[in-house]
Amino acid sequence: MKRMNKSAGIWGVVASLVFLSSALPSAYGLEFPMSSQIEINPDATALATQIDPLSTTPAFFGSIELAATSVGSLFASDLALVSSLSRQVEMARTPFGAKKVAQAILVTEFGFSNAQYSCLNNLWTKESHWNYKAHNYRSGAHGIAQALPAEKMSVVGTDWRTNPVTQIRWGIRYITMRYDTPCKAWSHFQSRHYY
Repeated sequence: MKRMNKSAGIWGVVASLVFLSSALPSAYGLEFPMSSQIEINPDATALATQIDPLSTTPAFFGSIELAATSVGSLFASDLALVSSLSRQVEMARTPFGAKKVAQAILVTEFGFSNAQYSCLNNLWTKESHWNYKAHNYRSGAHGIAQALPAEKMSVVGTDWRTNPVTQIRWGIRYITMRYDTPCKAWSHFQSRHYY
């Protein structure tokens, strides 16, 4: 019985996360259909079967601190990560927030300087004005980086239609692969009016 309660608690948390990840974008009235994927780490499944249900069951009923249990600390760290990523995506839905997120990704993940961010800012201001919904109906280019064809962004994430962070990561990846730096991409754009 206690093992069944533990399983119900685990699946309750998973169901809540799936609901939140699919409900938030629809709350903004986005015109694109959402798709969600859940990958269960085999190591986490093995860990869950080894945990003593007697020590973790009370956590699901609120009688002890959730983070104090081994299962609770696993969920607490996962929830913190999901919360952080959700805040980043929500922040990037505005042009000001998208610029801040792009600067952080450019510097921390790709190792570029703030001078390179200045070029990236100029480039994407001309391309999309940092609007993740920007769409060129003549060419089919889409998003902050104006990917053409837009489906190319799926190499970074399947949520490229509605997730500005996916678009930013794809755009920086594209620039580094094709031009080495945002400043070289900006220079190319200035001479040819595309990049």
